[in-house]
Amino acid sequence: MRWRNLGESSNVEDRRGTFGMRRVLPVRGKASALVVLLVMVAGYYGIDLTPMLTGAGPEVSISEQDSRRASPSAADQELARFTSVALKTTEDTWETVFKNSGLDYVPAKMVLYTGVTETACGYGKAAMGPFYCPADQTVYLDLAFYDDMRSKMGGGGDFALGYVLAHEVGHHVQHLLGMDQKVRAAQSRTDKAGANRLSVMMELQADCYAGVWGHTMQQGGILEPGDLAEALNTASAIGDDRLQRQSTGRVVPDSFTHGTSQQRYSWFKRGFDSGNPQMCNTFDGNR
Repeated sequence: MRWRNLGESSNVEDRRGTFGMRRVLPVRGKASALVVLLVMVAGYYGIDLTPMLTGAGPEVSISEQDSRRASPSAADQELARFTSVALKTTEDTWETVFKNSGLDYVPAKMVLYTGVTETACGYGKAAMGPFYCPADQTVYLDLAFYDDMRSKMGGGGDFALGYVLAHEVGHHVQHLLGMDQKVRAAQSRTDKAGANRLSVMMELQADCYAGVWGHTMQQGGILEPGDLAEALNTASAIGDDRLQRQSTGRVVPDSFTHGTSQQRYSWFKRGFDSGNPQMCNTFDGNR
């Protein structure tokens, strides 16, 4: 991708190198007398523990590690800048699409974090991979996922990284259109296998929406030779069937939540070839 001369998004919060935090809560009940005594003794030795009485003081780390991460490397900073640029291109894409439909696009926010962080959907962990939280309309991303994608999943390349981000923004588009609420309601009325099938439809539609973004990158002259192949290889690499076979040696279709490699490939390609989100109706059984 020819991205280095493009603008960055203003909707990025960088939490890398810090931990998700929680405040110490004030102590109540029988333990309060002991805490008061502890505060008094500590004060005698010049240590201020009064925040324990108010709950307004030092934050306690909930990290899975005991020390802060090192400052991001130059390579990490370059990757963070690319991610910010890629987010801006999704904003430009969907602002145009929504405007053409007479709608206003509200951009998603993005949080870059390290290891673990707080979200409106609970605590996010790097092991979860990139995810979208509809409660705060934010994409959460630990950049270490990109290394895993290259080394463990057989994907990689800057356009492939953009595809992963554009997929999560696709979930934001679904949220703005009210589709995620409808799907959750339908999932509550069916069994687990049925709920999984609906989840697959949602994920494949987000893949197709990512393809729509890819189409605008191609039309804007931003793509380079080999970029499309990178994204398609990545779409195939993260199919449920392939990941299940790699991890357990067997495939259980009823447990799929994101779609097969072929499905993810095909729906991304459909969005990429058409550039039309109307072609992304994965809920139409005739497609």
